[in-house]
Amino acid sequence: MTVAKPIQLSLNWPTIVFMVLVHIGALFALLPSNFSWAAVGIALFLHWFTGCLGITLGWHRLIAHRSFQVPKWLEYFFVFCGSLACQHGPIEWIGLHRHHHAYSDQEADHHNSGRGFWWSHMGWIFYEVPAEKDTPRFTRDIVNDPVYLFFENYFLALQIALGALLYALGGWPFVVWGICVRLVAVYHCTWLVNSATHKFGYRTYETEDFSTNCWWVALLTYGEGWHNNHHAFQYSARHGLKWWEIDMTWMTIRFLQTLGLASKVKLVGDRN
Repeated sequence: MTVAKPIQLSLNWPTIVFMVLVHIGALFALLPSNFSWAAVGIALFLHWFTGCLGITLGWHRLIAHRSFQVPKWLEYFFVFCGSLACQHGPIEWIGLHRHHHAYSDQEADHHNSGRGFWWSHMGWIFYEVPAEKDTPRFTRDIVNDPVYLFFENYFLALQIALGALLYALGGWPFVVWGICVRLVAVYHCTWLVNSATHKFGYRTYETEDFSTNCWWVALLTYGEGWHNNHHAFQYSARHGLKWWEIDMTWMTIRFLQTLGLASKVKLVGDRN
């Protein structure tokens, strides 16, 4: 793979400062006074709540790709879950993800893996993202929705409110683990889908990008690591297509389907 030349973009200082502070905050988990099993349990629960229900199931498979449908109230709940992952607001995130699929591993792709592992993993977030200008074009179905607009504008305020709630429940250990450690873990799990699953693993399908299936990323991201399968069949709600390709998000969708809460579930072989 040929690594593309560096591009000249302006640094995004607010994002840089925020990421540095969150990562420093996570280091405070190393202090014995900030450790408790309850705090670890809060972090694990919120990792699933924001990473799986929010980003993976909600923002990605449900909304970005419309792989299935749920009642509107439940869709808004998943939008809320994803907003607590603090990966910007849902409109920008979904718009950028749809843009990524339109230009995957091409020059216009904001985390083009051809620029190297560091760039595709997290380097790109430290700079301006020209693709943001295309967000309205890729989000016509949600850009004027008042609920989406609320979470777009107040996702950071919600994180502060969550931090205050955690402090009230368990003091600084809950804040350090439930906010900082959890955010760092969810961030890097999400970024591994942009980086590791465009470099490591195997390719079942010949797609026009460098996407791969990577088992360990799939375990960390509730099934998102079966990325080559996903790029081959973007509309499919199921990413783990072989019996041994464990996909916890797909299991959750099937559970919702059993409850009558998920409908029009798209699978490989269905018409897109």
